[in-house]
Amino acid sequence: MGRLFTDPNVDAARAAFRAKSRRLQSKLTTVHDAIERFVRDGAYIAVGGFGTNRIPTALLHEVVRQGRRHLGLSGHTSTHDFQILAAGGCLDRCDVAYVVGLEARGLSKAARRLFETGQLEVTEWTNAALAWRYRAAAMGIPFIPARVMLGTDTFAKSAAKSIVCPFTGTTLVALPALFPDVALIHVHRADAYGNCQIDGITVADEDLAKAAKTVIVTCERLVPTDQIREHPDRTKIPYYLVDAVIEVPFGSYPGNMAGEYFSDEEHLKAWLAADQDEATLSAFVDTYIRETADFAEYLERCGGIARIQALRAQELLSVPIDDGGRL
Repeated sequence: MGRLFTDPNVDAARAAFRAKSRRLQSKLTTVHDAIERFVRDGAYIAVGGFGTNRIPTALLHEVVRQGRRHLGLSGHTSTHDFQILAAGGCLDRCDVAYVVGLEARGLSKAARRLFETGQLEVTEWTNAALAWRYRAAAMGIPFIPARVMLGTDTFAKSAAKSIVCPFTGTTLVALPALFPDVALIHVHRADAYGNCQIDGITVADEDLAKAAKTVIVTCERLVPTDQIREHPDRTKIPYYLVDAVIEVPFGSYPGNMAGEYFSDEEHLKAWLAADQDEATLSAFVDTYIRETADFAEYLERCGGIARIQALRAQELLSVPIDDGGRL
């Protein structure tokens, strides 16, 4: 029943990938310029991270600030990222797995309103199905077989197909490869070329970076390439997949960044309170996004470095530290 929003044609995707340079050259730019250059009206985007963890908030704000419209979205483990784009009026279609809830915090009324009023065209999946669609794209195959969703309304409202295994005769689900136009990903460290390191869970970001035709990365810290090469096993996203790199300290705020800072639950609560009414939400988005020059000004309006330091202390106190007995 659902429409397939992206083309699973591997050869067409490879044509886009072949156009990417493999040269070891600087990808440094600004958040404004990266969104202006790579995110066009009508593009299909995918967001890294998980829930409110390691989301690329600075990039999402800039999408809203620049007034992008008619975007498609892969709603894979999406919470505050979907809420931002919904509040900004940026979306008109979505592959849905988890999008309206902000986990234990509650539901976004603005996000629900898009579905209830028919402003979004929707195709349903599960989180696993969307992750495996990235995996198929990363592998360079047009679909991947799985056993999810069979016998459910989710399968009926997806764009998946049922197939018969040629070896066992078992009925399987064929999940089509998902090649987003643009992936927005926030990481712990990156060098100027786009080699990226992520601490903690990577979720589907490694496959997403391989699947997307364009990859924009923000990082907590820009580090020398020599530091990256000291621990090559930590490089989760290699430079040749990345098109733009921007150093944005605290770039996942108000989300959580593992080992760096905890989520700002008070600010997320304020979002949800404003979210109850269209007028109050519009004013909230004006104050915190549209009327700010950039993400740095947004952070200042949310309490600045003092607030971040408090959230950093909260995160570090909750993370076990293996110091080799030195403390």
